Amino acid sequence: MMTLSIIIGVVVIVVGLWFTRHQRKLRLRAHLMQEAIRNRDFTFRMPTNNMFSGERAMQETLNQLGETIRQQVNQNEVESWERLTRVLTHEIMNATAPITSISQSLLIRPDVKGTPLEDGIKAIFETSQHLNRFVVNYRKISELEKPVLAKINLRSMIDDVSRTYPQLSWEINIPSDTMVLADAGMLKQVLINLVKNATEANAKRILVETDTSTTLYIGNDGLPIPAENRQSLFVPFFTTKQSGSGIGLSLSRRMMIQQGGMLDLDETPRHGCHAAFLLTFSVSEE
Repeated sequence: MMTLSIIIGVVVIVVGLWFTRHQRKLRLRAHLMQEAIRNRDFTFRMPTNNMFSGERAMQETLNQLGETIRQQVNQNEVESWERLTRVLTHEIMNATAPITSISQSLLIRPDVKGTPLEDGIKAIFETSQHLNRFVVNYRKISELEKPVLAKINLRSMIDDVSRTYPQLSWEINIPSDTMVLADAGMLKQVLINLVKNATEANAKRILVETDTSTTLYIGNDGLPIPAENRQSLFVPFFTTKQSGSGIGLSLSRRMMIQQGGMLDLDETPRHGCHAAFLLTFSVSEE
């Protein structure tokens, strides 16, 4: 009887210690997720091993919820920038139209040519032209047509894009029968924009592979993206290039959102890549 009591006591202690440790792990999970949300990092993924079925279901739901929140935040951010830029470009167009017209007419006057006034008026004209180009670039973002979604063979499209850039070394790890639901024109433009950016960053190699059933990984060995630029990478008109317009990535993200997908920077490039992006979209059903 004494021995049985001791055994029961030991079992109770062991179970109690295990339960206390398990609860401590759950509290740690909750704390980590809370910190991730506070820092606007909705990419958190917690493992579901060594959990009871109910806890596992809850964790899987929270993991998916983080992804849903991230997509919604990114979409709201894109829409906010669009509204702000629409107002700014409207005001710019109203202001620059008469300036461009008047300065252009002054430059052809004989009493202006060859005088000290000519350089000043020319500078005014060129500045107004630059602002007009700014507005034109914005309209490329704001006037996208509604996507026409269809089943697309992803491998064929990637092969198509690779033939446009034969100077690059391509490694494509995509099954030949991979189908996605997307707008062919938009998706191809997104892919071309990413490869074009890579070549401008001195890339020599492009790696393309399916990261999951709904995610495409595109990496390159070009110059790494500085940490201080990563948060602004998809902000319209943000650029570090002297001749860049800053609309390529923001336009690409908007195209992916319109197709029900997303374009993100991959924070952990792999396979010798220095920069990488993730395209998320729906895989078409057979």
